[in-house]
Amino acid sequence: MKKLFSTYSILIALGFLVLVVLVSMWLKNSIKQEPSSPTASQVSALESSVLPMETAEMKAVWVPYLSLDMSRESDQSETAFRKKFDAIVAGAKNKGMNALIVQVRPFGDALYPSERFPWSGILTGTQGVNPGYDPLAYMVQAAHREGLQFHAWVNPLRIQVKSSPSILSADNPYNLWKNDPQKAAWTLDWGETSGKYYNPAKEEVRQYIADGISEIVSKYPVDGVQFDDYFYPTTSSEFDKSSYEEYCQSVASGSTPLSLPEWRKSNINALVSLVYRQIKAANPQVVFGISPQGNIQNDENMGADVRTWCSTSGYLDYICPQLYVNFENTYLPFDKAAQTWRDLVTNPEIKLYYGIGLYKAGSDVDNGTWKNADDILARQVTLGRDLKGDGFMFYAYDYLENPHTKTEVENVMKVL
Repeated sequence: MKKLFSTYSILIALGFLVLVVLVSMWLKNSIKQEPSSPTASQVSALESSVLPMETAEMKAVWVPYLSLDMSRESDQSETAFRKKFDAIVAGAKNKGMNALIVQVRPFGDALYPSERFPWSGILTGTQGVNPGYDPLAYMVQAAHREGLQFHAWVNPLRIQVKSSPSILSADNPYNLWKNDPQKAAWTLDWGETSGKYYNPAKEEVRQYIADGISEIVSKYPVDGVQFDDYFYPTTSSEFDKSSYEEYCQSVASGSTPLSLPEWRKSNINALVSLVYRQIKAANPQVVFGISPQGNIQNDENMGADVRTWCSTSGYLDYICPQLYVNFENTYLPFDKAAQTWRDLVTNPEIKLYYGIGLYKAGSDVDNGTWKNADDILARQVTLGRDLKGDGFMFYAYDYLENPHTKTEVENVMKVL
């Protein structure tokens, strides 16, 4: 009897234990919890490239920081951010895109935990405030999950433009360096409200920016990194007068200093080549591209030596000129511009993507010429293929679903 009682006791205890486990599981599933963002290390376990660059035509869309802006949202949680980005991924995929070019460092700040740059204010409304999750980790994971490439779009020199962001955080390099006599010249101001920029004439600054890119590539399995067209903001000699004078004084006696425009191009070239080398050192599979203005003279005025980049190895893997014009543009018609850039890319290792101005389609800009037809973008895609381009990038995501671009987008999808 004693043995039987002991057996019953064990059975009852086991039954109670099973009941406790089942109730615990039910409670866990019933309580709504904030999703946990993947860490950088978890994301790194994902496949580093989901779309082989050498075999697929690029069909990308730019996702500017405004498309990700959480600062005006009543709900700034991780859940809300994920929902916003999931909609972007779904929308881009639905329109035939196979890559996203996402702005992850808009104003010398970051949409990821960085050792060099403060948190971006678009996440919380205030620069430098930690949102409590890693947006970049989730964005890379979400894009790859749906078979889309993810390129990290970075503004290398821009810190603040026309009071945007309105306040720079205390840990912004601009504020830290301005209080250090040895580093005060590492940033430059252009007018009271026009902007603040990193000074690419300084070797230490170029290294700082390049290390910031290495930080992204080493921690996240991005497929590419892209710089856009913001380099020197002006042709005025007053912008970096002290740095240029310092350079001229350093030139050996009997030698002729570079002109200001050539000196600026040499500074940007030094930055671009350094970034390229460090990307390849961190992950040789990650590509580096630049999206300059479509007007080559404007590029050179900014210090962007596109002729060298398109003909010489060691600077970039792809170039994507922003050809935001139509066939009727009187100064730079699309067909002429597309051919000019095709001729410019003489290095067979460099891919040429055409940047398409989706935002202009069906609008009143450029003297209303965008309303003269509803297949302008489709014809641009066809011409780009005829010229043996390697693909297209469309600006920007919000115009994939927009009343004034609707018909043009539908016609583009027929030829993509």
